[in-house]
Amino acid sequence: MQTTPTLKVLGPSLAGALALTAATAHAQTQNYPVKPVSIIVPFSAGGDADQSARNLMVTAQELLKQPIVIVNRPGANGAIGSQAVLAAPPDGYTLLLARVGSQAILPALKPPATLKYAWNDFTFIGLLEVNPVVCVVHPDSPYKTLSDLSKALKAQPGKLNYASSGPATVQNFAPQVLLQSLKLKPDAAVGVQYKGGSEVAMAVLTRDVDFACNNLSSMAGNISGGKLRALVTTTTERLKQFPSVPTASEEGHPDMEAVVGWSALYGPARMEPEAVKRWVDVLNKAAADPRWITANGTYGGIPRVISPAETEKFVNVSFNLYQKLGQKLGIDLN
Repeated sequence: MQTTPTLKVLGPSLAGALALTAATAHAQTQNYPVKPVSIIVPFSAGGDADQSARNLMVTAQELLKQPIVIVNRPGANGAIGSQAVLAAPPDGYTLLLARVGSQAILPALKPPATLKYAWNDFTFIGLLEVNPVVCVVHPDSPYKTLSDLSKALKAQPGKLNYASSGPATVQNFAPQVLLQSLKLKPDAAVGVQYKGGSEVAMAVLTRDVDFACNNLSSMAGNISGGKLRALVTTTTERLKQFPSVPTASEEGHPDMEAVVGWSALYGPARMEPEAVKRWVDVLNKAAADPRWITANGTYGGIPRVISPAETEKFVNVSFNLYQKLGQKLGIDLN
């Protein structure tokens, strides 16, 4: 009876080749990185996500001894850049600057079949920082306080407008939670969409919109320079950088505290464990680096580096929160 040749019969040369391939792959992982690493930012240059990535780039390049290339891939509320990372090889050379909008809010409002990814489809490497949300107006605006703005919204429903990067962003959720708190309909203020946090801030600076609720990291410099007036922060305590800005609870809108931004570092699904370990080490060292900490403060970020497992739990909580908020506010992107 004729038998089919087996791997054992085909022999030493094939077995040796397989062993060599495995050894080479292991060596490359052990020596990671041996070439530049790309971090895809799914939003436009100059915004809070971009600043977070470039701050990390400075420290990571020194520690990894390889260039870190920041690639801006804006579009579809961060979905385009996120999808690009998910489709990349899991070798650790293409990473994602994850944001609350693209990695928690968007998956909470759109089914995976439509979005093409779920909140937990990626490899969690670590949280970087949290970003308070601050509502601002132009310094020449007649609205000196959140109470002034609230009165105008009630008196002229549908007349005032605000800037956001789309429905699935904290920039949209914060005004919508405010409107709900005021017992107003979602269209009591008109949302105008822009590509990223920097453009949202610019829309208020140029008075193209009446107000915006944006991550502090996109607006801290303009607030400090008197080019924007901050009315309220979503943090539970007043910001050390801007102690005169009242909290949402102080203004009578505690529900707004649920709206807070964050940045994290992700990789494609099933990313090489050794590459993950190397980046975890980088983030832990960044968390102790005075330059990285100080730079976070310049754009309004509050450093909060945690482990991959803790990051996954944190994002899960964020995802569930926005899913409930979306249902409560009637925001549906299907």
